[in-house]
Amino acid sequence: MSENRRRTLGRLGEQAAASHLKRLGFSVLERNVRTRHGEIDLIAFDGHTLVFAEVKARLIAAHQQTIRADQEPLSGLSVRQRTRLRRLAAAWLRDARCERPSAHTIRFDAIGVILDTHGTLRRLDHVEAAW
Repeated sequence: MSENRRRTLGRLGEQAAASHLKRLGFSVLERNVRTRHGEIDLIAFDGHTLVFAEVKARLIAAHQQTIRADQEPLSGLSVRQRTRLRRLAAAWLRDARCERPSAHTIRFDAIGVILDTHGTLRRLDHVEAAW
């Protein structure tokens, strides 16, 4: 897949994940927070819980009826990625340049999004407190 198609798929996946979190009552505080150490896909807050979400998106053929094991978006989450997200979240919370919400709970979620080649959302898996 070309880099441009990969970015487009990533943006569509993040948009689907952000919409899902909004339906659950969260406000998306930030998207694609970049630091020199990496990127946080989504940061959301519902007044109680602050969520740092890793979003993984996969593309399948429009005519495909079932999703193969190698197309499962969340199967590729590595320990290294989880550790990186924790480190990035800690850095974001320490950043004094912006006001941060006072949260009772901080959670790391994983959201897997499967879109077909027509851009239709085929499945969204949300694992709360994934690590």
